[in-house]
Amino acid sequence: MLLPRYGEAALADLVPSVLGALGVRGEQDVLGLPPAPRYCILLVDAMGWNLLRAHPAQAPFLTSMTGHAITAGLPTTTATSLTSLGTGLPPGRHGVVGYTSRVPGGTALFNALKWEPPLDPLTYQPYPSVFERADRAGVATTVIGQSSFRDTGLTRAALRGPFRAANTYGQRVAAAVAAAAAGPPALVYVYDGDLDYTGHQHGCGSAAWRYQLAMVDRFAEQLYDELPAGTVLVVTADHGMVDVEPSRRIDVDDVPALREGVALVAGEARFRHVYTLSDDTAGDVAAAWRTVLGSRATVLTRGEAVTAGWFGAVEERVLERIGDVVVSVDGDCAVERRSVFPVETRLRGLHGALSEDELLVPLLVGEA
Repeated sequence: MLLPRYGEAALADLVPSVLGALGVRGEQDVLGLPPAPRYCILLVDAMGWNLLRAHPAQAPFLTSMTGHAITAGLPTTTATSLTSLGTGLPPGRHGVVGYTSRVPGGTALFNALKWEPPLDPLTYQPYPSVFERADRAGVATTVIGQSSFRDTGLTRAALRGPFRAANTYGQRVAAAVAAAAAGPPALVYVYDGDLDYTGHQHGCGSAAWRYQLAMVDRFAEQLYDELPAGTVLVVTADHGMVDVEPSRRIDVDDVPALREGVALVAGEARFRHVYTLSDDTAGDVAAAWRTVLGSRATVLTRGEAVTAGWFGAVEERVLERIGDVVVSVDGDCAVERRSVFPVETRLRGLHGALSEDELLVPLLVGEA
């Protein structure tokens, strides 16, 4: 089984490595990036390594860049991955352990993408971002995202730093070029989420997804062409994606054995946090889920998952956020719960699990 390579070749290592390549004192470039006075990081949501390599015709520029695969963290989902990228920490330290998880000390669901209920983001994720570290070190630092992302709970938890709104491809290119020119040294981060949206709605095997990838490729090429000379462009992603047919989905509401002893089911359809009614029944609940799911999932207790390194080093305050039982779905299957997560039943493309298609993301490097 492939596991996240925290501290060696994971998404959490990217921005600290960029700071090392920029020459910031005390920062280590574990990814071996080229020294440069300016860096621009483009993160394309859901552009997994395997998906990109399978579509050279739609992405001639991106597939021509020098690159290799690194791993996201676990779960392979946006809220967790963006917090790892922004803090340089694994999920077990920053504490954003999934799309949904249990409210600390409570019994309700916490949605980290929507940041509902509105927990204090600076308490929930107390570490400074790598962008804040860069800014304090004198690097001209800019986080570029949609205007709707400004001051959201997730942005404040994961991507704290100077923010510039840009809602279209043209606005993003213009903002990135201006931000990079503010250096040297300069660090620019650009987020693009349209490929993820297209994959969820239509599937990553659809014509719509291929057309969207082609648009991403043209955007990346234009960004590369317009950045100031000497800027290194790094293109990566937060996770990949797999398509799941309706016939390959299991609904917790339809299987009583999956609800026995269970207080709350969180996570998402490819990675579930299962919280038990009592602490001493996790083993029994895990056994029941293993029996029902068989080869369709890897089911571990919290202790087993922590020991296996799924979340990296895990701090005491984060332990209770991880399910008493955690479930990484294998193959082309999904575990839904329509009574709690009705939207998931309408999504064609999914992510969250440990498969190579979801865990491997590109690290593409080009000097403008």
